Amino acid sequence: MTRIIEVLEYSPKYLEATQRLLHQLTSRPMQLTEEGFKQALIAPNSHLFFLMEGEEIAGMLTVGIYYSPTGGKAWIEDVVVDEAFRGQGLSKLLVNHAIGFVKSQGIPSLMLTSNPKRVAANKLYQALGFEQKETNVYKMIL
Repeated sequence: MTRIIEVLEYSPKYLEATQRLLHQLTSRPMQLTEEGFKQALIAPNSHLFFLMEGEEIAGMLTVGIYYSPTGGKAWIEDVVVDEAFRGQGLSKLLVNHAIGFVKSQGIPSLMLTSNPKRVAANKLYQALGFEQKETNVYKMIL
């Protein structure tokens, strides 16, 4: 049975699954610590969702919400489906869940970024109604 859960409590199993999925998401060396994971879980504006296939964690997605003078905004981050479960439309389930969650929070704007090399992901986002925004994204490592 496929279901999506919001992760609200720390579990070593959840940390291991998140680390495993992050390694599939990016080739950058990344080590999520227990403390870092716990901080993400208790942050009131960070919402981690797992896609469950039976008792297996098959994917994840994070929704971040913030408010500025121009209104509430939400971002989708860290979308990844485990390699063993790809090609079954599970990313679509995750993203649709995030859209519904953000709507339920009364947030009018939902954004995400996606590497142009991720052709299937970009096609999915466009098919779900996301529009490519003409802007530059900048990053500073502090």
